[in-house]
Amino acid sequence: MKLTPTQIQSACRHLRAADPVMRTIIDAVGPYTLRFERDRFAMLVRSIVSQQISTSAARAIRRRLQELAGTEGLTAANLARFSLDELRSAGLSPQKATYVADLAGKVNDGTVDLRRIGRLADEQVVEQLVQIKGIGRWTAQMFLIFALGRPDVFPHDDLGVRTAIRDRYGLAHLPDKATSHAIAAPWRPWASVASWYCWRSLDLARNTQTVAKGYPT
Repeated sequence: MKLTPTQIQSACRHLRAADPVMRTIIDAVGPYTLRFERDRFAMLVRSIVSQQISTSAARAIRRRLQELAGTEGLTAANLARFSLDELRSAGLSPQKATYVADLAGKVNDGTVDLRRIGRLADEQVVEQLVQIKGIGRWTAQMFLIFALGRPDVFPHDDLGVRTAIRDRYGLAHLPDKATSHAIAAPWRPWASVASWYCWRSLDLARNTQTVAKGYPT
């Protein structure tokens, strides 16, 4: 189940009481405004497309993919019909075309059931998604946070979260895994909400709106 407004209120109360630094971040950022992704398949396509390229390039490729998909849209059944060359015609690299084809194939044949994946525990969701080429643990954690609305996901490898921890907690360097988890321990069981506030704190510093409403790609 996705975070409810009541849970979000509880999360913010907990974070403010448990961590003075997080209290300062919440005061600066304001209300938690994340809108969860409804199209789970499209989110995963976006995740693959966006890997290691600029936001503008990713958006251009997504537009061309949507044009290729036509009126049937970016669904697994539709994209599974296209050859690798056809997917590459949208601007995907050979590797990413393979990833998108693998995603479409595994979702289309039921190997990964996105309609029922929300019934699984967090780690089971990760195990399901990492079967897909090009999707690792970080992408699976983003899916848990932005698509399934899970409350207690801490993506300790995320550069944005690590940067926010460094900047807000006065560290000289980006924190390692152990340091990140130690700082995040008081956030439990609302680590997803705290992570969103970390991202938004960077947005404020850069005067951007990257994750204000939804998944940042």
